[in-house]
Amino acid sequence: MAKGYWIAHVDVQDVDDYQPYVAANPAILARYGGRFIVRGGAFEPVEGQSRSRTVIVEFPDYAAALACYNSPEYQENAAIRKRSAISDLIVIEGHDGPQPGDE
Repeated sequence: MAKGYWIAHVDVQDVDDYQPYVAANPAILARYGGRFIVRGGAFEPVEGQSRSRTVIVEFPDYAAALACYNSPEYQENAAIRKRSAISDLIVIEGHDGPQPGDE
């Protein structure tokens, strides 16, 4: 079964107001099997536009990724993000098929 992911690109505008959002996320994500696989870090924008932060959260499957995003506890926390940052966030299903070079 393919994993599910959140991919977020974020520009934090109010760092102090954003901190409660960051602090609450690990417990919320863990309830749905979510784990950070990218959380900021160095990057080089090589094509297109980017924001100052990229975050990727992996879930056991697409349904869990959607359920977490739509959960009341995440939506309450997301209100903090929405007022203190500009962000683009998608929920996407991972690829569970053949890879280049597979025979």
